[in-house]
Amino acid sequence: MLYVVLFFLFFALYLYVVLGGADYGAGIVELFSSVENQKITKKTIYRVMGPVWEANHIWIIIVIVILWVGFPQYYNIMVVHLHIPLTMMLLGVTLRGVAFVFRHYDAIVDDSQKLYDTLFKISSFITPMFLGMIFGGLVSGDIHLEAVNAATSFYDVFIQPWSSIFSILIGMFFTALCAFLSAVLLIGESEQEGKKMYVRKAMIATAVVFLVGGLVFGYGIYFEYTFIVKIIQTPFAIALLGISGILLVPMWFLIKGGNVIWSRFFAGLQVFLILLAAFIAHFPHIILVNGSSVSLLEKIAPDSVISTLAITLLIAGLIVLPGLFHLLKSFKMIKILEKNNP
Repeated sequence: MLYVVLFFLFFALYLYVVLGGADYGAGIVELFSSVENQKITKKTIYRVMGPVWEANHIWIIIVIVILWVGFPQYYNIMVVHLHIPLTMMLLGVTLRGVAFVFRHYDAIVDDSQKLYDTLFKISSFITPMFLGMIFGGLVSGDIHLEAVNAATSFYDVFIQPWSSIFSILIGMFFTALCAFLSAVLLIGESEQEGKKMYVRKAMIATAVVFLVGGLVFGYGIYFEYTFIVKIIQTPFAIALLGISGILLVPMWFLIKGGNVIWSRFFAGLQVFLILLAAFIAHFPHIILVNGSSVSLLEKIAPDSVISTLAITLLIAGLIVLPGLFHLLKSFKMIKILEKNNP
């Protein structure tokens, strides 16, 4: 039953990175567009994301609930030592949701629409940035599990882990990844003029993801961050990353050609390979603290709780996943089911 819970934990995290990441990325694409292209993107986002944007974020809730119920030690470390970026991330999610609704449904159309547009774009950029920094804080090795005392200041315990250059680089990587996922998604959701724009942005985002990813690895290797060092010392993880790098070439040409189905498939595969490589290299020691690591399998919930959680997740999966499939199919976001798709 424990492996059932672990599967859902990884699966929910993967879906949140892909679906939630594409959701955040829509605002980032809009942010880095010309005024004219922002208008096109705004209409496209409303039509494409409007019906499903809330469903995209159910997966982070599942991740949090699984950690809270099944792995309380990990949950405690996150909410205590990283409460500042978590609060900023939740604030960003809230402001983004408010801005998304009011910029389309406000009863009075006035200059406040400009405020909502700006708030949506900025929060779409900041939120994934903090999400990446939270992950960076968890794997940076800078977390101090001991309480604040004469030897460890408030800054050392609650700010340093997520505000280091390494954590910021990971935040930048995830932000770029979100823009890439969104641009690839929007290629198949726009008219011919907009399609060319999103193809161009997806190609630029691919290059940015590659460059920032290189910075993360280069910085991690140079300063001997355990998270990066362990990955390059794990043959299977290196193989997965190598495959990911090789697949960038066909993906680049698929994006350039505007191929909707296969560009989305390769984009999702890229995320899967990166997450799997990190998972294989570090499982079960996902959180790296000052001088050591914390095993995900230590101090977990009792077997009865894990079994109940696993059964609940299986039942919920049988209900939620078909519903999600039907939702995406209804709004024609599953292009593989459409005929004559380019």
